[in-house]
Order: sequence, then C-alpha cells, then structure tokens
Amino acid sequence: MTDRETIAVYDARASDYAGLDPSGTPSDTLASFIADLPTGARVLDLGCGPGTSARHMVRAGCAVDAIDASVAMIELASAIEGVTAWQASFDDITGTAIYDGVWANFSLLHARRADLPRHLSAIHTALKSGGLFHIAVKEGTGEGRDRLNRHYTYYTEADLTDLLQQAGFTVGPYRRGRDKGLSGEETDWISVTAHA
Repeated sequence: MTDRETIAVYDARASDYAGLDPSGTPSDTLASFIADLPTGARVLDLGCGPGTSARHMVRAGCAVDAIDASVAMIELASAIEGVTAWQASFDDITGTAIYDGVWANFSLLHARRADLPRHLSAIHTALKSGGLFHIAVKEGTGEGRDRLNRHYTYYTEADLTDLLQQAGFTVGPYRRGRDKGLSGEETDWISVTAHA
C-alpha cells in the first residue's frame, strides 16, 4: 500500500485500531488457517497492523514475518515476542517458494484495483507449492474513501475469484460477515483461503 492518506490514518490511530480486537483467542478463520499449516510453518502477515494475528500464529508455533506500511503499526507488532516486523509495502513482496502461508486480512483492499493482479502474482510466487493464502476484503463494487479518508477497493465474490484464479490460485469456500471497523461504519466483507 502506498496511499499516503491511508497510511497517515493508521499512523495516527494505531492504538485505536489495536483496541478493535482485544480477544485473547484467534478468530475461527485464523484458527482454521493455522490448523491447515504444517508444523513450524513460515508465514507472511501482509498488512499486519498491530500484530494481533501474528501474535496468535507465533503462539501456535509459526515463524512469522510481519509487514505493514504504517510505522506506528510496526512499532506495535514489533513489541510482540517472536514477531519479526518491518515497514514495507505490497510492492516489496519478493522471493520464490518462501512461505507456507500468507495472511492478508483486510490489507489488500487498500491497494488500487489495477495493482491487485501484480500483488497476487507476487504472493503466488512467494508461496511454496500448495501454500495457503488468506485474503479478506470489503464486499461491493468500485473504489473510494471512507469517512476517515482511507482508500478502499471493493470486490464481489466473482471478481475476487477471477483475480485469484488468474494469479494461479485454487479458490476455497468463502466466508461472509458484517462488522463495524475503525470508522464506526458497518460494512459487509468476504474472505477466502486459496491454495497456491
């Protein structure tokens, strides 16, 4: 993600964002993702935020690389024992067959629609054969900014499936939900775990 306005919001509101998920246990989606990984899996937490998901993965025995474009988020994630975190953008994903899993939970939705195919291709290359890729986005169409001035790209299930398949992924079943985020607005979301 390179949208300066979006990054500025996360830098300013990192602590508020961290407070949105005070749970000491992983979500059902994250728990399933972890359960499907091999023992001692190496995982990329892409757009890690304050490190909430990374913490759960480390506790489960995963080796976690966590990246985020927000310096404030990286400071929070880096404070978690066992989490290696650094500032980077989606365009910094490099390497071949490095990861057993990539967790992109409500992060790639900040990328421009035109950029997503490039990012998905890089993720597919970085995953080992059969590796897991979790992606969660807000459901809908178009692109725009929320009331906090963060940039979002919205996807339908058909849109996301097509993009994932074009990048070489085998798409699994979708999950759906509706939640209130940092902006206070309730929005519909979809997520899926795909295989490289």
